[in-house]
Amino acid sequence: MSQPALYERLVFKNASVYHYLKICLILDNDDRKINAVYFKQMIISALRDLYGEIGAAFPFDVLKFEEDTLTAVLRVYNSGLVKLWTALTLLGSYQSEPCAVHVTQVSPFLLALSGNSRELELD
Repeated sequence: MSQPALYERLVFKNASVYHYLKICLILDNDDRKINAVYFKQMIISALRDLYGEIGAAFPFDVLKFEEDTLTAVLRVYNSGLVKLWTALTLLGSYQSEPCAVHVTQVSPFLLALSGNSRELELD
């Protein structure tokens, strides 16, 4: 009699080390222009306000920033996703002017942010 085949099932809950966020900054003053450096500084300030100096040293990267639409793609370690998302959500002002951050997409895969099915235009 032959031995039954042995199968091993491997399940990875999250194989990626990072999470990626696609966000949009909404400013009350539409005339104001922000570059990538000021944008990252704004996020660091939001982390500092919420978590103190330890939060200001929190590692994240701005992979892409579009000045005309004020949209960005951020990369953060999985362990810090909730902290960064919380700081972005609670951000209420930039240089004493009201603002808000809209988190458009979140994914452990960067490729998933390349398209949004909600923005598809089918003709």
